[in-house]
Amino acid sequence: MDTDDLEPRKRRGEALAALAREDLALLGIEELQDRIRSLEAEIARIRAQLDKKHGTRSAAEALFKK
Repeated sequence: MDTDDLEPRKRRGEALAALAREDLALLGIEELQDRIRSLEAEIARIRAQLDKKHGTRSAAEALFKK
C-alpha cells in the first residue's frame, strides 16, 4: 500500500494558498527569481488552458446555433 493513499487529498487551490502565505523574506535573490520564472510559466500554462476551453466552448455554441 502506498503511503500517499493514507494522506488526505488536498483541495483545489490549496497549494496556491499555501504558496501565498509563505514568508518571502526567508528566500534569497536566486530563489525569488526562480519563483517568478515558475509562476510566469504557470500563468502561461493557465492561459493556454483558458484559450483551449474558450475554443471548445465557441465550437459547441456554433454547433448548437445551427
